[in-house]
Amino acid sequence: MISMRILGINGSPRGAASRTRRLVEAVLQGAAAAGAETEYLDIADRKIRPCTGCTLCYRTGECPKVDDFAAVYEKMLAADAIVLGSPNYIDNVSAQLKLLLDRMADAIHCQQFAGKYGCAVSTAGGSGADEVAAYLNQTLRVLGATTIGAVGVVLGPDPDALFPAEERAYRLGTNLAAAVSEGRRYPEQEAFHKGMEERMRFLVEANKDEWKHEYDCWAGRPEA
Repeated sequence: MISMRILGINGSPRGAASRTRRLVEAVLQGAAAAGAETEYLDIADRKIRPCTGCTLCYRTGECPKVDDFAAVYEKMLAADAIVLGSPNYIDNVSAQLKLLLDRMADAIHCQQFAGKYGCAVSTAGGSGADEVAAYLNQTLRVLGATTIGAVGVVLGPDPDALFPAEERAYRLGTNLAAAVSEGRRYPEQEAFHKGMEERMRFLVEANKDEWKHEYDCWAGRPEA
């Protein structure tokens, strides 16, 4: 059986009381049952400072902020697949998760998640869970990953809806592990990734004198 590592990141600040956590963990349980090595992470437990747009990461590949971002990012780079989860906070992800995502512009420019897979889960009290999950999947695709699905659930009208959502999340996890082990291809996403690669390569080459780190990232890669 192929070795695979799947990382789940929960954006909820509610710790053990988080219902989004239950969905992320259900995905990881499904993936583990299919043979994956899994790790769960509450992003609210990490200290991540906001991006200030200094662009130093473009130039050197390093961020001057001293916090937990580098350690979390290293885990993401080491994973074969990533599960992102967040509750809907005013039609978007939680502030805690957004801090992490906003620090990843360099990863987007270098398409550092190319070859990885991912999926997303979201909970909401009244509406918007599907939209937040879709945003998280789009973020993964923009980073270079291929996404395989999502689970969103609105719990306000029916708190018991979490139970069937957990079952769907479990199945999503087994499908995620299968996609990794099979090297599954999604032609419509391959077209998107090719377009992103072309755009990011052009952007970086246009700024090669200033963005040395990012230019070096692309210099050794063959063009698609």
